[in-house]
Amino acid sequence: MKTLSDKLLGGKQGVLGLALLALLILVILPLGLDIFRLNLVGKYLTYAFVALSLVLLWGNGGVLSLGQGMFFGLGGYCMAMFLKLEASDPISTKIQTTPGIPDFMDWNQLTALPWFWEPFKSLPLTILAILIVPTIFAYIIGFAMFKRRVGGVYFAIITQAIALILSILIVGQQGYTGGVNGITDLKTMLGWDIRTDSAKYILYYVNALLLFGCIFLSRYILTSKFGMLLLAMRDKEERVRFSGYDVSDFKIFTFCVAAMISAIGGAMFTLQVGFMSPSFVGIVPSIEMVIFAAVGGRMSLIGAVYGTLLVNYGKTVFSETYPELWLFLMGGLFIAVVMFFPDGLAGIYQKHARKIPFLKRWVAEEKQKQTDAHASHGKVGNKLGAEA
Repeated sequence: MKTLSDKLLGGKQGVLGLALLALLILVILPLGLDIFRLNLVGKYLTYAFVALSLVLLWGNGGVLSLGQGMFFGLGGYCMAMFLKLEASDPISTKIQTTPGIPDFMDWNQLTALPWFWEPFKSLPLTILAILIVPTIFAYIIGFAMFKRRVGGVYFAIITQAIALILSILIVGQQGYTGGVNGITDLKTMLGWDIRTDSAKYILYYVNALLLFGCIFLSRYILTSKFGMLLLAMRDKEERVRFSGYDVSDFKIFTFCVAAMISAIGGAMFTLQVGFMSPSFVGIVPSIEMVIFAAVGGRMSLIGAVYGTLLVNYGKTVFSETYPELWLFLMGGLFIAVVMFFPDGLAGIYQKHARKIPFLKRWVAEEKQKQTDAHASHGKVGNKLGAEA
């Protein structure tokens, strides 16, 4: 029986992977990069939340969502609304026709703060909104789709369409959302200037700790009985259904957890970058986030973080060095990974770790544990199937 530490850390190999990732994110990068580059890495790590959610949803649950950007954006907009209201106090906006409301509302001739903006005057309510609003939205989508057994490519296309609709809605409602420019000019949080170098360092570490917290949460879910059923649903959904489980409920729960994790990343993005716009909600960012998970390895939580860092680093380097070719280079990188390394960076690690003497035994032990777990689940499935 697995202990709590095994579920959170993933055994010896999981401890090693987490230790190396923590060393890189918490020590090496802050010591080796200037504040501008470190802030870029912090932005990349906010995307890693979405990659984690896709490992949970797609890699282990077999449900591909091409609309995770909408949850990332919802979390980001919730935080941006709080920061914008703080920046729009009557003194700072006294030159407006209606002081005390965001500037884009004044430009669009609104004379009062909309009712749905009111809760975002409070930080605790904002934090609750970041966690609850995307989760409720995901529940509505999941309930409508999974209860009708909509899945596979159809679900992927529907989530893509919803992300597009949401981005168009945000752009169209300029007086309430800031339109195509988004919510900008975010300076302080509870009077604390988030633009200073010291604030950027603090936000970087807060972001990193939240990311590790989401890794632990995801790992706990995946190493529980629920995680075993999730894998079984991915491979043999009908068999799980005939064994007496309501597959749709499991999918809805996983989709909601994935949405909440993505929203946390969006909120941290807003804090670190200082704005949020509909360009992070639509189809393109959602597909890019799938690429992050695929490059890292869609079955590996830690691999998803490395994949996010690698792809975004490549994107930055290519766009700076070859501004006219970087999109082709990024596409070539993705195609090469899918063709030659279908398991992503995690698969490369698993393959070559066997050749390192002190890792060889650990890898063998972890593989045996996975084999035993799958065998155990198969026996349970057979028993339930016989009873059904």
